Amino acid sequence: MNRLDGQVAVVTGASRGIGQAIALALAGRGARLCLVGRDRASLQAVVQEARGATGAHRCYEADLGVDADVDRLADTLGQDLSAVDIVVHAAGVLGWGPFESSPAQEFDSQYRTNVRAPYVLTQRLLPGLRAAQGQVVFVNSSAGLSARANVAQYAATKHALKAVADSLREEVNAAGVRVLSLYVGRTATRMQAELHAVEGKAYDPLSLIQPEDVAGLALHALSLPRTVEVTEITLRPLRKPASA
Repeated sequence: MNRLDGQVAVVTGASRGIGQAIALALAGRGARLCLVGRDRASLQAVVQEARGATGAHRCYEADLGVDADVDRLADTLGQDLSAVDIVVHAAGVLGWGPFESSPAQEFDSQYRTNVRAPYVLTQRLLPGLRAAQGQVVFVNSSAGLSARANVAQYAATKHALKAVADSLREEVNAAGVRVLSLYVGRTATRMQAELHAVEGKAYDPLSLIQPEDVAGLALHALSLPRTVEVTEITLRPLRKPASA
């Protein structure tokens, strides 16, 4: 599999779950990481785990649900990075509840993290991506393709993220920039454990997609020859629950 030696990779939501798994996989291929998350200590722990695999990495503390944090982060990344090879949007929040009683404020919060933040960051990093003929990965959700009950707000933000990725792909293809959307089903992460608790379901992480499974597919797509672009990958647990 192709190495990514020296390539600069910005990964949001990098302190845990899918974001952490993708970050470590990138480091294992030789990429230089720019890790984004809300907790610097958690990001630094990921850096320590990755350090043996590659060289210097950077951490950027930001809450992507706060517009001012996103704008400040985008400015800082723009100043620090003249070229960007890979951007992975793995940060996300999920709200669960009936349509009739889910507060609009929760919808706003999910929109800011799940849609606005990746839009703004990609927009600011686009000159560097064009310069490097880079790649963008949007970690989406199966809810971005088909909405189920009690996740109207979350699914709406993921449908919007699909639109962002699809439109961006059409605009940057001629510049040699590749755009991939990963539509991920239930994955063994803290978010999923919390969702199971809200749903009143037993949480069996071994029956779900593993974060490393997602990372493996993402790295495979990112490492393919420049004669091909993978635009979408859909993943779901092998043992699909009968009630899902």
